Formats: sequence, C-alpha cells, structure tokens
Amino acid sequence: MQLRLARLCLDCEEVHDANVCPVCASETFAYMTRWIPAPERRVRPRATPDEDPDDTVRVVARPATPEDTVRMRPARTAPSAPPPGLGLLKKSVVGLTAIGLAGWLFRKKS
Repeated sequence: MQLRLARLCLDCEEVHDANVCPVCASETFAYMTRWIPAPERRVRPRATPDEDPDDTVRVVARPATPEDTVRMRPARTAPSAPPPGLGLLKKSVVGLTAIGLAGWLFRKKS
C-alpha cells in the first residue's frame, strides 16, 4: 500500500486504502499523509518558471491542515429559482383543465 493512498479509519483506527473500512464498514477516515508527509514521487522535481532550468528545486511536502480540507471542499450553492415562464405554464394548464371540467359538468343533456 502506498502512503499517499493509505487511510486511517477514525472509528476503529484501522489503516486501509478502500472507500470503506474493511473492519467496521465505516466511511469516516483521514489520509495518513495528513500526519506523515509523503516523499516526492518524481525523480527530478519541476522547476518554477522564474528559476533557471539547470538549478534543481527542492520540494518539501507538508501535511494537510484542517484549513486545507475546508478549502478543498466544494462550495454549496443555493438552489436556483425556477425560470419565470414555468409558473405561468403551470397556471395555464390548471386553468384550462378547470375550464374543461366545468364545461363538461354544466353541459346540457339531450
């Protein structure tokens, strides 16, 4: 198991790499790289654009902080309002149905 994939179950403290804990079937976990920094996987780290490409750049991974996890969550958006024409369409359908039923009930019997 690779360190960057290892997860710690927050309920039973089992280390695993699945979506759910194989011991307690819990879905609450934290990545191990939060406490143990994973080494750089590239053999030669990338150079930043403003540096000389011949110089090597040392990249040090830091563990994720709670602020990072909050920043990585997708923002919740308020549900969008229905288009204005949709209400008019619903009222029209209800109105036409009411007129049709009234005409059917009050028609003259021969």
